[in-house]
Amino acid sequence: MPSVLDTLAVHSDNPSAFLALNSGNEYFQDGRFDGACAYLKSGRHVFQFGGPFAAEGDRAALLDAFAEHSGRRLVAVQLQRDDAELYAARGFTVNQLGASYAVDLTRFTLRGSPFVRLRNKISRARRAGLEVTEAEVGDDTAELDAIDRCWLRDKGGHAKELRFLVGQRTGPLQRHRRLFVGRIDGSAVCYINYSPVFGSRPGWLHDLSRRRPDAPPGVMEAVNATAIERMTEEGAGWLHFGFTPFTGLDPACELPGASRTFARVVRLLAEHGKAVYPAASQLDYKEKWAPHAVLPEYIAFRGRPSLTAVLRLLRATNAL
Repeated sequence: MPSVLDTLAVHSDNPSAFLALNSGNEYFQDGRFDGACAYLKSGRHVFQFGGPFAAEGDRAALLDAFAEHSGRRLVAVQLQRDDAELYAARGFTVNQLGASYAVDLTRFTLRGSPFVRLRNKISRARRAGLEVTEAEVGDDTAELDAIDRCWLRDKGGHAKELRFLVGQRTGPLQRHRRLFVGRIDGSAVCYINYSPVFGSRPGWLHDLSRRRPDAPPGVMEAVNATAIERMTEEGAGWLHFGFTPFTGLDPACELPGASRTFARVVRLLAEHGKAVYPAASQLDYKEKWAPHAVLPEYIAFRGRPSLTAVLRLLRATNAL
């Protein structure tokens, strides 16, 4: 049976699919089908990530087998539109939860008036002495670990690292990712980790990013601009900025059978949910790069949505 990584490389069309390989996830595979499902258990709930990653002819059957294996408390998150329709056809309640954003690197440029403020921020960081390098596998990461600790302390005493729906910087799979580090006077002040993206918009996912609270403005933008230059030179197609919950919401994106109650809750979180997730600041950063594609993403409940399932998901991701 092929590895989950090989399965993703061949069959996934979800820009965040590499996150399915996060440590702590489990996998369902069935020898009858060419594919895999990634999931995380929390209490009696099963949270599936990204839908069935499978050959086109096996997607529906693999989902049916996984749903039978998982039971009634199955919730699938970060579904693409095709996945959402597949779940809805099987009686799941499917709602839009947010959107993901992507830049076509073959068309991207920082020239022109729309990017004046972004260019100024990048220039300011470079004038402050920022130098950006790409880390090599095996490099000492003690400085980056220190940035993580500073970043977490700055979030408050009860803040925890998010998981499941965000990437990782460590472990054996890091050799497949790319890590760009910003330094001033030789000391690391920020970094961005990028994960590979397969499918119809191949390229890289702007995944895990951290900065020291005392880093000057513009350092993250300067690191990302450097990474874009490198990726464009190498012929990469797309840079994805990933999923942001509670953004890009559009009633026209909802599927028949969507829960109106859940849709209202998501809209309330979009307006007042900063304590749960900083969607506004995440969106502001992503929109600076003028994304060429905004893709709706969905959540699917086996049966009707329940408050217990939502709370379990938030706890599973460390959002609560």
